[in-house]
Amino acid sequence: MRVELDPRLRLILVTDGRGDLGRIDEVVAGAMEGGCRCVQLREPGWSARRFEAACARLLPALERVGGALLVNDRVDLACADLAHGAQVGHRSLTPAAAREALGVRGLLGYSAHDARELEEAAAAGCDFAVLAPIWQTASKPGVTPLGVAAAGELTAGASLPVVWLGGVSVAHSAHLRGLPAGRCPAGLAAMGALMAAADPAEVAAALLADLDGCALDPARRGDDAART
Repeated sequence: MRVELDPRLRLILVTDGRGDLGRIDEVVAGAMEGGCRCVQLREPGWSARRFEAACARLLPALERVGGALLVNDRVDLACADLAHGAQVGHRSLTPAAAREALGVRGLLGYSAHDARELEEAAAAGCDFAVLAPIWQTASKPGVTPLGVAAAGELTAGASLPVVWLGGVSVAHSAHLRGLPAGRCPAGLAAMGALMAAADPAEVAAALLADLDGCALDPARRGDDAART
């Protein structure tokens, strides 16, 4: 039986690597107002000291709302209790090595692109996998997106919770509504949609609403809309 996704991870704000901590603080605050409860620090240009300073600022803010902080690749920082967990991929420790380092208490996600990698994540004891890219995204130029149909099929066949990443936006997330329950992602991860948003709170709330609408049939959605 598939383990449920930690509810803090239903919407993950992924930072965009620009390294501006003041801007990250502002976007995170707005996204949290909209219901986002997880931040993944993806800042490849930062030193360990810079990560330490950023985690010291973000961790208390997230913990005040029952949220979680993840670091991209840097399992060592999560092991030092500077974050609640880590997201690893092809340039990181293997998921098995990362799980051994973190133990059972740290959250661990793995970046997957196909069924084999989803199974690798599950076998290593990851808490979730991030499947990407779902839609076309500027962060992965030239990479063909999976599309909703293929992503839904992979999600249905996975034995761990799957979070969708890549081109996530309010326009695209509307396509989640009405997907069969088994093909719905457990969560969404967004970079540009939140980091570049004029109103991160509004975007976060809209993405979560579309995720909530997954597996609802069109007739029911119409009835719900009429009552609001």
